[in-house]
Amino acid sequence: MTSPAFETTTPDRTAYLDRVAATDLGRFYKGRMLDELDIRPGQTALDLGCGPGTDLASLARAVTATGTVIGVDHDRATVDTARERTADQSTVTVRLGDIHDLPLPDDTADRARTDRVLQHVADPAQALREIHRVLRPGGRLVMGEPDWDTLAVDHPDSDLSRAYTRFVADEVVRNARIGRELPRLAAAAGFAVPTVIPVTPVFRDAEAADKILGLERTARRAVAAGHLTEEGAGRWLDHLSTGPFLAAVTFYIVVAERS
Repeated sequence: MTSPAFETTTPDRTAYLDRVAATDLGRFYKGRMLDELDIRPGQTALDLGCGPGTDLASLARAVTATGTVIGVDHDRATVDTARERTADQSTVTVRLGDIHDLPLPDDTADRARTDRVLQHVADPAQALREIHRVLRPGGRLVMGEPDWDTLAVDHPDSDLSRAYTRFVADEVVRNARIGRELPRLAAAAGFAVPTVIPVTPVFRDAEAADKILGLERTARRAVAAGHLTEEGAGRWLDHLSTGPFLAAVTFYIVVAERS
């Protein structure tokens, strides 16, 4: 089932996040999220689920030397990496913490962002209530999340692709449909939601898509879970690696404001 075009081992979290950020897609949607944050000099901005600090420098530039950036992540190793990467930036601090119970007082921040974080958390509604608590009145939250139920991968045997995408949406990602759910969940947490921006990347190169989607690694999991047969997965991957390739998934940027 192995194709030389596809990865068979899972990259570590830091390498994967850095990889996505370096793609044209990553630069585009992260830039759009930063634009929607509309950060002003002197403000306090939060990066919740900051990982290894991939986006902390851009936030620091936006708040300028008169502002403050606080990164929060639950993983100690990535917090340590983020601290190392921002050691020369006096406006940036990174804290170990849980997005469901943020280590911050009420009305702390003017701006907050989450980037592909809420798809993984245990309780997105509670996370949004916490973000609402720590934002000041008039504060703005910008979230970016995929909707994995929109994942489409072209293949002559549509049943194989459908089995794969159902597996991703139903079993691989904890909150797979969070992209479409964000406006409703944010409103329930007390936010106004003035803007929802769909971004639909279309992948035409199988190897580039695999670096984001993990096609073979996920297909192996689908076989183990009984969603695909070994023969079907092999046939599916063989075509993807040799034939014309097309895959797409919708990513939502959602702007929420605290009144």
